[in-house]
Amino acid sequence: MAFDLFLLPFLTGLALAVLLPLLGCYLRLRQQWLAALAYAQMAAAGALTAAVVALPALLGGLLAASLAGLLRPLSARRLSGMAGDVLLLLAGWAASVLLVAHWPQAERLGHSLFDGQLYFAGERELGLALMALLLALLWLYRGHRGLLLAQLWPDLQRLRGQALWPSQVGFDVLVALCLAVATLGLGVMAVFALAFIPPWLAFRRQRNWRQALGYAVLLAVLAYGLAFALALSLDLPFGPVLALLLVIGAVFIA
Repeated sequence: MAFDLFLLPFLTGLALAVLLPLLGCYLRLRQQWLAALAYAQMAAAGALTAAVVALPALLGGLLAASLAGLLRPLSARRLSGMAGDVLLLLAGWAASVLLVAHWPQAERLGHSLFDGQLYFAGERELGLALMALLLALLWLYRGHRGLLLAQLWPDLQRLRGQALWPSQVGFDVLVALCLAVATLGLGVMAVFALAFIPPWLAFRRQRNWRQALGYAVLLAVLAYGLAFALALSLDLPFGPVLALLLVIGAVFIA
């Protein structure tokens, strides 16, 4: 950690380890936890598509995730349950596999997106992670009451004449963009593990909203720090190590 070679990747992942469980708590409250995996997979498909046509992978990932964030609220009105999330997930997965199988330009990036490429993070990736964290904190600070009211007391906002869709669509797009940035750094399944397991455990163990947020972030940061140390010392891919540690911790805690 004394060398910039490992310091920048560590700080990049640390920012994402704070960001993802926060968003995951709101997704779980709204019963949209599967959307985290769907957005991450769509971001991966967009990044691979961009690589095939010689465009920046980040641009493709952000565009695909934004499109998924816009389409999801529309599909939720016509499809019951998590069917829209499942369709987005399958579409992103199928596109990713086909791109990796048939285009050499996408093969190397595909392995990085599924295994995680955190060790190659530099100043640009750190800046993007910090921007995503700051944007999410500002948005949640200003809009978290609306999200909670829309989920717990939706009739109250209707009686006040307030539309629900602006905050909901804005939140979906925010989550999609943040998960796109995280996917390019941590990989698809590591992003989903951080967005799902700590909030899931927090909802089981804590009694109020603020405690659940703090508990989820604490678990994610502890798991991230241990995974980074183990993966670096044992020369292992970071994403699978993080996911396995979170699964082991979930078995004992839950």
